[in-house]
Amino acid sequence: MRIEEVRRKVTTPLTSPAFAPMVPRFTDREYLNVVYRTDADALRAVVPEPLRIDEPLVRFEVMKMGDVSGYGPYTESGQAIPVSLDGERGEYLHAMYLDNFPATASGREVSAYPKTIGSPSLYVDHGALVGTLDHGTVRVATATMGYKHHALDPREAEAQITVPTFMLKTIPGYDGSPRVQELVRTEITDIAVKWAYTGPARLQLFQHVLAPLADLPVLEVVSASHILTDLTLAGVKPVHDYLEGRPS
Repeated sequence: MRIEEVRRKVTTPLTSPAFAPMVPRFTDREYLNVVYRTDADALRAVVPEPLRIDEPLVRFEVMKMGDVSGYGPYTESGQAIPVSLDGERGEYLHAMYLDNFPATASGREVSAYPKTIGSPSLYVDHGALVGTLDHGTVRVATATMGYKHHALDPREAEAQITVPTFMLKTIPGYDGSPRVQELVRTEITDIAVKWAYTGPARLQLFQHVLAPLADLPVLEVVSASHILTDLTLAGVKPVHDYLEGRPS
């Protein structure tokens, strides 16, 4: 394989890449969002500067992807933290767990999504919308919401899920120290909200050493939403370089 051919590759294995080199379109992406109040000191311990925390809130999410070009259907769950940077409000993506390896690899390598493998699910059970996350055979999170109790204004639903998102990209060098360490920004584009609901909700987080969602404990459930959308994820742009000025 010639050098110019190698340079056109975006991932390995070279002859059977871990993910397709494309911008995926999400069709029928179904959200369960539960916003809760947590311990402010616990938040400060995990949100990197220069991001700022205004309120001690966390959004726990389960997303069931009906169809994704390049990846197919899968389910994802995680935590997002409301933050601000230079006066712009957004969310810091703290942790994401999903059941699809190509989507995991692409999210980490091409962008900076903090993705790892997990077993999330989203389903309706006797009038309740249920979102769960397991790590291996162990339950990590269970969220329940009244199924389609109250209609939510589509404009409010769109505003909830199109805020700018910030992520930390860290790639180690061969000596183990960071070779790339950047805060990056992205957002959702080309969104169509098909329907949206709100209602009562509960959330339980369980201690797990490899999936420490419970380190941001649930003190009070603030709000919940159930949303179905089509959307595209924009590319990421660096907004802060942690290694700038460091001796090489």
